Amino acid sequence: MTQERRALEDTYAPVTGGRGRRLMELEFGRYDDFDDPSREWRRLFSELLGTFLLVLAGAGGAVVGAQSDGAVSRAAAVTAPGLTVMAIILFMGAVSGAHLNPVVSVAFAARGDFPWRRVPGYVIVQLLGATLACLFLWAVVGKYGMLGATEPGTGISAWQAMLMELILTVGLVSVILGTASGAQNVGVIGALGVGGYIILAGLWSSPVSGASMNPARSFGPDLVMGDFRAYWAYVVGPLAGALIAVGFAWILRGRGGDRTALAAAQGRVGTPEPPGD
Repeated sequence: MTQERRALEDTYAPVTGGRGRRLMELEFGRYDDFDDPSREWRRLFSELLGTFLLVLAGAGGAVVGAQSDGAVSRAAAVTAPGLTVMAIILFMGAVSGAHLNPVVSVAFAARGDFPWRRVPGYVIVQLLGATLACLFLWAVVGKYGMLGATEPGTGISAWQAMLMELILTVGLVSVILGTASGAQNVGVIGALGVGGYIILAGLWSSPVSGASMNPARSFGPDLVMGDFRAYWAYVVGPLAGALIAVGFAWILRGRGGDRTALAAAQGRVGTPEPPGD
């Protein structure tokens, strides 16, 4: 019996008979689905689709803006991905956890809210979703604006961009882990916090590093353009920032693995595994 299932049964133990089962299905979906590990493909497809939509909005602002001679402002270009993430969390966060970002998957696993063995699958489909989004933009609009590649700004070195990505990701992952915690218990309102943070970070820091905070977001344009010269900064910075945020979460709230965090990190389709797998 998994840790999550024990918590569920403890929660609904006072409710006897079929009524307790129906309450569990209303809150968490069908119990058979919740217990069925074959549903992992839904999580992976959810991450593929969600990352595709995120990068389509994030890179698309730069592509369409370049193609239309600045018709899309910088403010609009950085607002679009934040609003997109907000919508994705609301409409399919319960399926996969809506990580949409390799370092978020790593952070949830390091926190004990997500099984390590699922991280490679999530990362692969996130990178694939980002690449498909850039290929779509190339096919429909053209190879404008470097396909939305996140690069160090004018006069900014790769090291400076890496440090900016690091500190921005500390904030992003702190918001994600905080709103996923049972100590906060904010439910779907967490989508507002995450989306709002992405918008605010982009508004003031995008001229420095592009405000990627996401190795998948940076991978798609770099792969299609065939230019990985600065990509290391968009892996090292976000990964280090995510691990620092995990440490901050431990200081602020102690160990992870509470029922709310497990459900937020893994979604509710398939069998939640105990942490440390």
